[in-house]
Amino acid sequence: MTAIIDRMTISGRVASPPARLSLTPAGSVPGLLDGAWWPRSRDLSRELPSLVEVLDACWGRITRVTVNPTHWPVIPRKVAVAGHTVHVGWFTDEQDPHKLILLSYTAGRWDLLVIPPETGEAAAGRLMAAAAAAGGLAAASGLMASEDIARDARDALAREVEWETDGGHASAAGEQPNPTGPMSSVRGR
Repeated sequence: MTAIIDRMTISGRVASPPARLSLTPAGSVPGLLDGAWWPRSRDLSRELPSLVEVLDACWGRITRVTVNPTHWPVIPRKVAVAGHTVHVGWFTDEQDPHKLILLSYTAGRWDLLVIPPETGEAAAGRLMAAAAAAGGLAAASGLMASEDIARDARDALAREVEWETDGGHASAAGEQPNPTGPMSSVRGR
């Protein structure tokens, strides 16, 4: 995938809905991630202002953000956020494609799992909780891979249950299912 770097500063701010965000509790044991962010689109110019506004209040003024361009089609160089500008950078090999790094001069660095916008609500909830767990040792891509494996297992179980309720093994073996059900043999019919 090719990333397009937009060198223009966004001067007018596009209104965006509140950030969907989950953070580790203040004062908790540090982990590999400081929480998770579930943007509504892959448009950084539109999504970053609401995220940074929330985090400015929690962590101090965010001055820089870095992303991996794998999941972001356009990466603006600068984004206007409530009275200041946030500089946006990107790293291809050095940064996990599912992570956003935020930097502040006064308070340091935070790493957030970026949950893809198309993720379902239940999966996003699980990912947000896992990323915000105090002392979590899972990397961003590790959490995404775990969710993919769990989803595949749930899908396989659902297919198996559906197969069993549609006749399952008896139908596959050429046997006719017992129309009176398994209790008929217990009752002596």
